[in-house]
Amino acid sequence: MNRKKIRELIINAGIFAVIMALTFWSVFRGQDLAEILDAVRQMPGVYLAASVFLAVFFVAGEGCMIWYLLRGIGERTTLPRCVSYSFIGFFFSGITPSATGGQPMQLYYMKRDGNSLSAASVVLMTVAVIYKLVLVLIGIGILLFWGAPLRQHLQAYYGLYFLGLSLNIVLVVILTMVMFSQKTIRTCFYRIEYLMVCLRLWRRSEARTEKMEQFLAGYQQTVVFLKGHKRLIGMTVAGTFLQRFSVFVMTYVVYRGLGLSGAAMSDVVLVQAAVYIAVDMLPVPGAQGITEAMYRSVFRDIFVGKYLVVSVCITRGVSFYLMLLVGFAVFCGVRKKFVRIGQ
Repeated sequence: MNRKKIRELIINAGIFAVIMALTFWSVFRGQDLAEILDAVRQMPGVYLAASVFLAVFFVAGEGCMIWYLLRGIGERTTLPRCVSYSFIGFFFSGITPSATGGQPMQLYYMKRDGNSLSAASVVLMTVAVIYKLVLVLIGIGILLFWGAPLRQHLQAYYGLYFLGLSLNIVLVVILTMVMFSQKTIRTCFYRIEYLMVCLRLWRRSEARTEKMEQFLAGYQQTVVFLKGHKRLIGMTVAGTFLQRFSVFVMTYVVYRGLGLSGAAMSDVVLVQAAVYIAVDMLPVPGAQGITEAMYRSVFRDIFVGKYLVVSVCITRGVSFYLMLLVGFAVFCGVRKKFVRIGQ
């Protein structure tokens, strides 16, 4: 990793830390910390373990799909290695605005592990498109079949839900067009090259052009292969639905673990899904601040009294902050391995 990349990482980490500090301040302001910690300690270990398992499953699930698609198109890789890509992606997505840093880092390490750039690019693009598509399908389904309760729970955040859903729909269309249009990719490359040459950051290079054409040829072959193997796509879609709902169900596990009852499982899961869809496209690292604020607003009638802040601490603490630490540990381990073998 060069100095420029390290500097960008430090800046992003600094911004993330500031937002995290402000988020913690807003969540815990005026709260009795001793009472909150006591409520967390009283939560049965089995529920806490189940929450951690679901959070790990959520992140590792992406790695399983990367492995499934890579193996499906003939790339040689291992499941643990692909799971490491998903944790690295989670970490860098969590500390960069709009989760822009995740996939480039995944692609970097996939290439260093010997995967072809074209195959890795298609697989990551496929995972991204399916991920967004599943969110869109869930979001539309909630609107069609649960519209009235949704408006009642979200209230002031109802508009944010529509914004998040609309942005995801637009992104699915754009990503699909890019993925299946070799002409679009080629046009983007040559326009970027022209700009970089004009800025005197690059020189014109026949070798670069040749590499780009080789990449496009491999990219197109992989896309054609996936088009002809719809079972791979179908299984990935099914896996993504399971992956998404794992983190939604975790909120209900926390609800039951705190000894609460009365709310239907479907209500808790769908409200959590609505929060996820609403904040998914926000240009804030990890959607920090707005996620916690929206959670406290829409769940105030489900997690009553002190349990509202307690549930925020556990659900966000496990599903985001803990997984972020795991992702950082995996990144450090993978980077140390590359340094040790001299790559």
